[in-house]
Amino acid sequence: MIHIGCCGFRSSRVAYYGRLAAVEVQHTFYQPPRAQTLAKWREEAPPGFEFAVKAWQLITHQSSSPTYKRLKRSLDDEERAGAGSFRPTAVVGEAWGATLESAAALAASAVLFQCPASFGPTRENVENLRAFFDGRERRGLRFCWEPRGDWPRELVRELCEGLDLWHAVDPFAARTTTPAKCYFRLHGRRGWRYSYEDAELEELLSMLPRDAASYVFFNNVEMLRNAERFKELAAAEGRASGTEPRAGTSHVRGDC
Repeated sequence: MIHIGCCGFRSSRVAYYGRLAAVEVQHTFYQPPRAQTLAKWREEAPPGFEFAVKAWQLITHQSSSPTYKRLKRSLDDEERAGAGSFRPTAVVGEAWGATLESAAALAASAVLFQCPASFGPTRENVENLRAFFDGRERRGLRFCWEPRGDWPRELVRELCEGLDLWHAVDPFAARTTTPAKCYFRLHGRRGWRYSYEDAELEELLSMLPRDAASYVFFNNVEMLRNAERFKELAAAEGRASGTEPRAGTSHVRGDC
């Protein structure tokens, strides 16, 4: 099934739960809420609702990132020096513990590790990435990695295969190296103000495997409307989570 939603609720949670059946939680990237708060979100959600969580920025982004302006806790000098880039430091380990706690409270199925463009394919970064994910406790979670720097495609493929990662991409900007494990984030083809037309959403549907779970999260100005329309198209083929197949629907398989 295809788990379809938005990057963030973009409306009241109650209203969102009535419209879509999945969400990528953004709060956990900036500053994870208390576990009790997230557990309440889980309780509010209908049965079968899918949560994906964005890993805390202390794991992926160094403290010079402007995203730290939304960090609610203060860091001492040692923590600032050790934050980000998957480095083997105490603060990164603490951030992973908080991310794992958030995922457990939400009964999430996936964790997204979104990297800044400054995190490039240096030897040190690759070694730290391998060390972080190799043997990492997963508790049934799917680990999804979004490299945004200038990473060679074959290196991304090798890392995803070796470390059991889902390659997260905007499918209209780059092809995934894990076509059987699709985690798509759609940011707008010409920027955030872009709205997807039906022909593009049908093309998107054709990119997704029919024999495996997939995630599709919209992050553009019309994210709610586009996600709902894509859900309608996927539901017509019986492929959207939270819906039932329609009788007599024919299927056309596409490649991711």
